[in-house]
Amino acid sequence: MARLKKIRVLSLAKLQGILLAYVGLLCGILYSFGGFIYDLVTTGSLNLGTALAFFALVGMPLSFASFGFVAGLILAVLYNLFSKLFGGVDIDLSH
Repeated sequence: MARLKKIRVLSLAKLQGILLAYVGLLCGILYSFGGFIYDLVTTGSLNLGTALAFFALVGMPLSFASFGFVAGLILAVLYNLFSKLFGGVDIDLSH
């Protein structure tokens, strides 16, 4: 059994930033195309709100990635602090 005593802070921050950027892209796609379909069904035409919703394809991944990076930084720092106090996490690894 191995013990995880320390996490490299930037490593976890980058990983979480990238993962949440993909989640943000998926949410942006769902949001923009959902608004597109909704406008077509309810009004029969597209308006400025629909065009602005397509900016979610850029805005949501950027905001999710930023949040994920900051959350990864905080999480890694907190883990490193508490692992010194309580000993870290035991992990089973295979070779």
